[in-house]
Amino acid sequence: MKKRIIFIVTLLFGLSLTTSAQFKIGGKKIDVKKAVAAGTDAAKAITLSDADIARMSAEYMKWMDEHNPLTAADTEYGKRLTKLTGNIKEVDGMKLNFGVYEVIDVNAFACGDGSVRICAGLMDVMTDDEVMAVIGHEIGHVVHTDVKDAMKNAYLRSALKNAAGAASDKVAKLTDSELGALAEALAGAQFSQKQETQADNYAFDFCIKNNIDPYAMSNALQKLVDMYEAGGDKASKIQQMFSTHPDSAKRAARMKEKADEYSKK
Repeated sequence: MKKRIIFIVTLLFGLSLTTSAQFKIGGKKIDVKKAVAAGTDAAKAITLSDADIARMSAEYMKWMDEHNPLTAADTEYGKRLTKLTGNIKEVDGMKLNFGVYEVIDVNAFACGDGSVRICAGLMDVMTDDEVMAVIGHEIGHVVHTDVKDAMKNAYLRSALKNAAGAASDKVAKLTDSELGALAEALAGAQFSQKQETQADNYAFDFCIKNNIDPYAMSNALQKLVDMYEAGGDKASKIQQMFSTHPDSAKRAARMKEKADEYSKK
């Protein structure tokens, strides 16, 4: 039975610093020094290097794969994914690795280390071409550094709320609870209209390059819109994707126009 994608959430809270050594929240004493350390850790996120982001991305993906049911290569989903992506080894010099989470969510995402994960729920409702268009869109977010920026911002938000955070000269290896906080922050990350437009354009070019239906991105977006407007269980399954990828109806119309223009050539 497929489950919901798991973002293990730690107990997070905002901090109000005082001049006293300790203060109370929820009946517990909080050490101000640790709170200051958390704030310093958050400020440090602004200057995270590309190497820091790459290492954090790899840690994050290892954590996600351990906490979600990653399908085996010899399963129906695994074989379908291999058939679709087997010839796509790297993009712009970045090596890619693909996987399917056997969860009911209608979603997909890519990470800065080249990992691309597709939820089984999305594969259940989309054609091969539509799945590939979505994959192209997510890769576009990586190529345009949107994912790197999202990781940095997510780290900033999680560090700001994590009273146990500790600052050091180097970004330390993330703990399980910190990875959980990072996952929660990334789950709520939203791309800008400009970022979505660029990723959609990348997906369109990705489809053309790989002999995929030029209408695939438009069809995928319109299918999500139709499912959401229909309500019921299907609508709830795409709520997360809509919260992080807004204006899908307008994007679907724009991508259809783009495909129409291409088809006339």
